[in-house]
Amino acid sequence: MSAGNNILELLKELPSTVKLVAVSKFMPNELILEAYNAGQKDFGENRPQELSRKIAELPSDIRWHFLGHLQTNKIKMIIDGVTLIHSADSLKLISEIGKEAEKRGLVKDILIQQHISCESTKQGFALGEMEEAAAFARSVSGVRVCGVMGMATFTDDQEQVRKEFRGLRATFDRLKSTIFSDCAYFEHISMGMSGDFNIAVEEGSNIVRVGSRIFGSRY
Repeated sequence: MSAGNNILELLKELPSTVKLVAVSKFMPNELILEAYNAGQKDFGENRPQELSRKIAELPSDIRWHFLGHLQTNKIKMIIDGVTLIHSADSLKLISEIGKEAEKRGLVKDILIQQHISCESTKQGFALGEMEEAAAFARSVSGVRVCGVMGMATFTDDQEQVRKEFRGLRATFDRLKSTIFSDCAYFEHISMGMSGDFNIAVEEGSNIVRVGSRIFGSRY
């Protein structure tokens, strides 16, 4: 099936309250346009150089999401064109995003990334650091914290994955009831990828990041 048909099938599976971000990293413009022409407007990338190029080359009404670990010296490459940065994973990064946004007269939407998996290679704040990170981020001019993001362990153990997603939902609920109790824009839980998005949605995700189910394997 084509990327466009895969998009249409996925949209049938997902509740209307869940945003689908098509993870287009390493994908050629032609495949991205197939998905775009099927109605998909939200696409995710994890490399600043690739994202910067695609922003310039592809339709201007695409909403670009940055998903990967972002080095502070690469912020200026993407900040003008990205809709939402999912992977705010350190106080320094949050501060630098705010500084670059302020220089441009912007307020940049971000998600705070929590490390929810058993894998040390994944990024994010530890559970015990999330409240401090959220309070700090709320104090930074130039950023607006719109929710949380997490990546589950890559495993066939669905109960492990469910437990990790449930933990992130609990973090969201706690922050929503305290630090962001007066913020309608604090509304997003970004969790779930091609192999586990159905579990994520059951546990409260309202943004899923799906790549291979749309585009196939990357080479």
